[in-house]
Amino acid sequence: MTLLSRDATVAGPGFSRWRVPPAAIAVHLCIGQVYGFSVFNKPLAAALGAPVSSVNWAYQIALMMLGISAAVFGKWVERSGPRKTMVAACLCFCGGLLLTALGVKLKMLGLILFGYGFVGGIGLGLGYIAPVSTLVKWFPDRPGMATGMAIMGFGGGALVGSPLAQELMAFFKDPEPAAPLLAPFKAMLNALAGGPGEGAMQTLTVMAVLYAVLMLFGAGLVRVPATDWQPEGHVPKPATTGGMITSASVAVDTAWKTPQFWLLWIVLCMNVSAGIGILGRAADMCQDMFGVSVAIGAGFTGLLSLFNMGGRFVWSSISDFTGRKAVYCLYFLLGTVLYALLPYTQQTQNRTLFVVCTALIISMYGGGFATIPAYLKDLFGTYQVGAIHGRLITAWSMAAVIGPGLINGLYDRRVAAGVPRAEAHNDTFYLMCGLLLVGLVANLLVRPVHPKHHVKEAP
Repeated sequence: MTLLSRDATVAGPGFSRWRVPPAAIAVHLCIGQVYGFSVFNKPLAAALGAPVSSVNWAYQIALMMLGISAAVFGKWVERSGPRKTMVAACLCFCGGLLLTALGVKLKMLGLILFGYGFVGGIGLGLGYIAPVSTLVKWFPDRPGMATGMAIMGFGGGALVGSPLAQELMAFFKDPEPAAPLLAPFKAMLNALAGGPGEGAMQTLTVMAVLYAVLMLFGAGLVRVPATDWQPEGHVPKPATTGGMITSASVAVDTAWKTPQFWLLWIVLCMNVSAGIGILGRAADMCQDMFGVSVAIGAGFTGLLSLFNMGGRFVWSSISDFTGRKAVYCLYFLLGTVLYALLPYTQQTQNRTLFVVCTALIISMYGGGFATIPAYLKDLFGTYQVGAIHGRLITAWSMAAVIGPGLINGLYDRRVAAGVPRAEAHNDTFYLMCGLLLVGLVANLLVRPVHPKHHVKEAP
């Protein structure tokens, strides 16, 4: 346990801070698999004889537990350091995959919901905030770029996890003999599963092992800077009256009682809720509005995933130059204009404009996730920024309920009222405009934290 302690991870002289981003990306690429859970929906439903909607609860519980566990364990993460947290995240997330595989073997839906949703969800929360908090401390001169690098990995998790899961399931289901080197391995796992079946149990087991290796690699590589460390040539800017960047620190138990915390909570909640408006129904919208094939709809969803991932790095890096408040104003204002244009693209059947608008919207959705840790660092300092971030992303959990509920409910009501499916999406776009404007108002109200909340001396 000494090897996992925070003291054991303090970097010595000459350590390059650029060795830390690969550690963060390694962890986020693994836990980002949650975005690709949908590839297991039908195989798990077929293996259990349950409806897809019941299986999909594992995904929803996992996202809810991400926010809850990040909030509950945030202070422990700051005390324990990133290495111990990453190992704990690995045990929970990969252990959750193994429990899910066991649930498939035993045909127990409850075990799948507990394994992937509850246990794996705790791993998501721990693995999400620990690397971000560490990178903010290593890059005080470029916090937006640093958090963008890590959270870009989370956004790209489905781009790795989805094809990997599909290839593995096809491999285990294939009756043809495997290559000599892989044949014993395939036979052993198929025997353990009681036959090839859908290949889901075998795939979950293999992915648990592969992800554990990658996450433990990240845990071994990660370091925290010494207390008095600063990047070469970097001089911290002194706090100025009315400035949005402070050199002081605020404790998490104080921060969450400030109006700034709750304004940013609304900012993140509105940004995520509006982004889900496109991301959650991308393929359906493309097919309904333009009559394209299922394959094209799936390709469109993959394109949006790329912009989701790229936006996390690009927009958060831009925020280092524009300031966090300014870039969020851009997210909300430009996003409102783009959403308002989408009904026009349907009326004119302008597919190119639709793709451009939606891609930009999703890039800013991803950018919002990546920029928020740097925004918190600006307002509350680095002392317990990981714990503060953990409590703030409960807004994500809330948005996962609010966004789909509003969008699906409005769309279903419009279709039930006789509105053609191609036009039924238009009202949901205007609803997204309203959510973004609420976020804009909250962002404009953000002011520097009052000095009375600053800790006298951060431990």
